[in-house]
Amino acid sequence: MKTTIPSISVQQAEELLKLHYGLDATATYLYGDQDLNYQIHSPEGNFLLKLSTDQRANRTRQEQEKILVGLVGKISDLSIPGLKPALNGALEISTQVGQKTISVRLFSWITGRLWANVNPHTQNLRAQLGSAAGKLNRAMRELPQQEGRSNFRWDLAQSNWTTDHTNDFQGERLEWIRYFQGRFEDLQPAYGNLRKQLIHNDLNDYNIVVSEEAIEPQVKGFIDFGDACYSQSINELAILITYAVMGTSEPLGAACEVILAYQDQSPLQEDELIHLYALVGMRLVTSVTVSHIRKQEDPEDEYLVISEEPAWNLLEQWFQLSEELAHYSFRNACGKHAHPSQDAFYQWANGLEIDIRELFPDQQDKKEVVLLDLKPSSTWAGSREEFNDLDLFQFRIDRLQAEFADKFIAGGYLEPRPLYTSTAYDRDGNSGSESRTVHLGVDFWLPAGTPVHALFHGTVFTATNDAGFKEYGGLIILKHKENGIEFFTLYGHLSADSPNQFAVGDTVEKGQQLGVLGEPSENGVWAPHLHFQIMLSMLDYTLDFPGVGYKSELAVWKSLCPDPNLLFSKEELTTQYDAETEDLIHRRSRSLGKSLSLSYREPLHIVRGDGPYLMDPWARKYLDTVNNVAHVGHEHPAVVQAAKKQLSVLNTNTRYLHPAVLDYADRLRKKLPDHIEVIYLVNSGSEANELALRMANTWSGSKEILALEMGYHGNTNAVIDVSSYKFDRKGGGGKPAHTHLLPLPDPFRGIHTDKDCGEKYSRYALERLKSIERNGTGPASFIHESILSCGGQIVPPENYFNQIYSMIQEAGGLCIADEVQTGFGRTGSRFWAFELFGLEPDIVTMGKPAGNGHPLGIVACTRKVAERFANGMEFFNTFGGNPVSSRTGKAVLDVILKDELQSHAQKMGDYLKAGLRKLQQEHPILADIRGEGLFLGVELCDLEKRPLTPQTNYLVNRMKEFGILTSSDGPDENVIKIKPPMVFDKVNADEFLGRLSQIISEDFMKKI
Repeated sequence: MKTTIPSISVQQAEELLKLHYGLDATATYLYGDQDLNYQIHSPEGNFLLKLSTDQRANRTRQEQEKILVGLVGKISDLSIPGLKPALNGALEISTQVGQKTISVRLFSWITGRLWANVNPHTQNLRAQLGSAAGKLNRAMRELPQQEGRSNFRWDLAQSNWTTDHTNDFQGERLEWIRYFQGRFEDLQPAYGNLRKQLIHNDLNDYNIVVSEEAIEPQVKGFIDFGDACYSQSINELAILITYAVMGTSEPLGAACEVILAYQDQSPLQEDELIHLYALVGMRLVTSVTVSHIRKQEDPEDEYLVISEEPAWNLLEQWFQLSEELAHYSFRNACGKHAHPSQDAFYQWANGLEIDIRELFPDQQDKKEVVLLDLKPSSTWAGSREEFNDLDLFQFRIDRLQAEFADKFIAGGYLEPRPLYTSTAYDRDGNSGSESRTVHLGVDFWLPAGTPVHALFHGTVFTATNDAGFKEYGGLIILKHKENGIEFFTLYGHLSADSPNQFAVGDTVEKGQQLGVLGEPSENGVWAPHLHFQIMLSMLDYTLDFPGVGYKSELAVWKSLCPDPNLLFSKEELTTQYDAETEDLIHRRSRSLGKSLSLSYREPLHIVRGDGPYLMDPWARKYLDTVNNVAHVGHEHPAVVQAAKKQLSVLNTNTRYLHPAVLDYADRLRKKLPDHIEVIYLVNSGSEANELALRMANTWSGSKEILALEMGYHGNTNAVIDVSSYKFDRKGGGGKPAHTHLLPLPDPFRGIHTDKDCGEKYSRYALERLKSIERNGTGPASFIHESILSCGGQIVPPENYFNQIYSMIQEAGGLCIADEVQTGFGRTGSRFWAFELFGLEPDIVTMGKPAGNGHPLGIVACTRKVAERFANGMEFFNTFGGNPVSSRTGKAVLDVILKDELQSHAQKMGDYLKAGLRKLQQEHPILADIRGEGLFLGVELCDLEKRPLTPQTNYLVNRMKEFGILTSSDGPDENVIKIKPPMVFDKVNADEFLGRLSQIISEDFMKKI
């Protein structure tokens, strides 16, 4: 930025303070637009000194003085700068400095940050801003009226001056500017008749003061009333919105958050809302035009154009909005029905009782309705792949139609659906990626070729073949006017030829055939059905209309697209929604143990999984970066089918011969080292580790076990006894006498961090062994995760495990490698994590990732261990190794090999680590990045390696707000663990890295 030397020095400013205010103070120059500004520090407090050499602005300063004096005591919970009287009692004095005559004013200083310097601008903060500005607007309405300021270019009412500079722009920017200038002209003279009052007129991001808190800051007040003027009241809100939504991904939604709170304090009039969209656009036009002029006058001064690029970006976003949709959204935010005709339409439609057979006259044998549930929680449609399998879906529809031959198979109004696979309409909302998921019409599933008839007299608005994957195919939209109400009906998924018989403007009679239902090849690749929808407006659409909306805009779309069941009055046609989250929390608190925890400050209600994603009841997708249990992806079709097929035939125990158990055991053995020959199948990782410990006790006759600090091996008694992560933390009983802990082998922040720390850490094992020997026995086993998960994704140093293995095995004990979290190719370069260190364990344990979440655990061991364990006491597990689990486990192995997920894990892990290290260069808070493949950890510390636990917790919950599920672990809960389903790809990685970059730049993350 250009350095500007003030025409009145800091020393001269300090002398003025002493002379006229009696203050011994220090002044710091602050850059300003017109006045000379100085921050003042004195024993009496902080102030803002404003010096003006423009005597022509005398009247403006006097008006500002009246406003500030008038606002005293009117807004108790907002800070407004007051004027400190000079020694002579005047609020403004005129004096000489050299040859200059200047005016001097001293304002109280409002402590806090400017809106421009706050990150993030959350929904809550925007709501606070709207509320505070509404209070200010209401208070200023009560002040005495003043004359308007003529030729004032910042008065929106006078913004037509910008037309003198229109031709200074070109291309798209010229189009945007001309559009809003034209809309402003169109709104005259109604705009001139809107109510007027005194307004601040410049609630921009440098005039809004926010408190210092990094989490949940508060809007404290407003400064700089120098542009205050008498103008249309709605201009205040338009200007506020302009700056409140600048830089947001979805400005309309952000604007509505502001309006909702503003309206509560300063109610808006209906005719004002009609102008709001265009006024925001004109404020932006004014801003970019002024910036352009100033650049011509002083091209080196960046301060003058500091908001130019964000303003251009918002101008483009605002231009691309539908003005009509914006108006409806504003109405909804003000507590009105989004569409003005909603009540009138409902009153008219409620008097109708239309038989569905009027739509389908050849279906006279059908009278009632069967609701088809396609919500995310529905089990009927199956997975996304099954839904998109047309033959399978049609088969299911056919079976329903056969079962309910006298009923219409229908449903869907405002039904959330997870099944729209096209990403063409996905958008980056203010809270992460958002997909269209809420169905706006009703579907009737009938055979292709079924005739479709018009329900009302009307004219053809659209008749087209909307070709494309998951589009409408044959589409007809009719325009109607009934009882003075204009509305439209949409008939989608017709045959490609159906629309050809009509031209736009043609008259269609009630009951006239419009066409027939199309085959999948011509109806958008759907199973044959009619999508029927009602719209009270076509917005800006001419060839089609959305059949699915965004959940965040649900109230607006619900008003714009009324429920078609108003016409049919069928109780069975009403969508049944899943239970609310609050209800589930209440039921859970009554029925389940309190020790069962929920993740995140605001718990999630999850009803479906799909690859790397989890979904809530409204089909919002959450990218899962922590669920290693869903090893090959949530609900992988091949795994699901393997389990379903076997479950439909037989599920029993291993007392019977069955090839599935042997097939899986043989397949798994091929992925294990040659010395591991025997397989035991159980239900979970906990059971696997429990059995492994029992084998070790049998092997050695000892119960003495070496384990790692912060290790975790399951939730049964024996494994909790060796899980420091449990027994050393809240509610734990402490270390049992037979458990001997080794310090957490952390080469980054542990007790040893030098180059030879592996050898130093391993010496503790020798000490523990000597202690065991002094008690006259030897070790039973050493149990370990090869990369410690709950310990903070710790990768132990070189020469650590190898030396401990040698000590334990020489002392007669067994080494147990717990691969519950790290196995099956997750570490990328090796199928098992113990292979990273060249280890040869005696026992390897595995858990639920083996079955992709299905209850399946495995103990694999040497033949010698197995033979000694077979000492006469039978080992039996009722469901361990049942055919369903075995088929499921084999399917998981098949997917890993077929889709090359091990090498994929290596590539994605390298890609993630490279991205994280790039972020680390800019944000050293990411103190350590470690792990292998898709088993990574990011430790958050300050420059002294002190753990940043609050920042980590903040990061986890903020990522969740943006639809990315992360989790923390480690002794200080300051390590972000990354262990997603193995299908996690580059797109997912970029989304994760992008949001991480955004959030670690926020204010709280910098409070270290």
